[in-house]
Amino acid sequence: MVLLVVDTQEMLVTEKMYRCKTFLERVKKLISTAREQGGEVIYVRHDDGIELTRGVPGFEISKEAAPMQGEKIFDKRVNRAFKGSGLLEYLREKQENSVMIVGLQTDYCIDATVKCGFEHGFEMIVPAGCNTTEDNAFLAAEKTYRYYNEMMWNRRYARCVELGEAVKLLESGRQEH
Repeated sequence: MVLLVVDTQEMLVTEKMYRCKTFLERVKKLISTAREQGGEVIYVRHDDGIELTRGVPGFEISKEAAPMQGEKIFDKRVNRAFKGSGLLEYLREKQENSVMIVGLQTDYCIDATVKCGFEHGFEMIVPAGCNTTEDNAFLAAEKTYRYYNEMMWNRRYARCVELGEAVKLLESGRQEH
């Protein structure tokens, strides 16, 4: 199993995000657990080529959840981390079949990556409180978060688990069903 950290970039990780402080604490807990167990932490950055692009302030991964030297970083240009970034090929080469996903934003890149990963045959694991989003013109961030995590993904495209179970999965290095 790999821990996939999506779009936790300086420009995106803001107080506008639903329960941002809790989100960061939980993500840091999973990153440290994966590292302690010798698991792989993989990062994905969004590069839209305009506002959020290499060289622009805010493009780099937040210091709160920064990669260590040697950890893989894949850049994507679309909302799915598996398309055109090299991530899919990398995971296939490693014969990896389980991806625990955390990051931003619930209703954009996390949703697209969860569904795309499922379509490519990966077991997608979504830990509670480890993805977030902001209010939009139609829904409050909390409602959006709950819709995807509690209704849309679980038992359809992913296995949504509590933080404690996610930690145990990373500690055991295998998927318990």
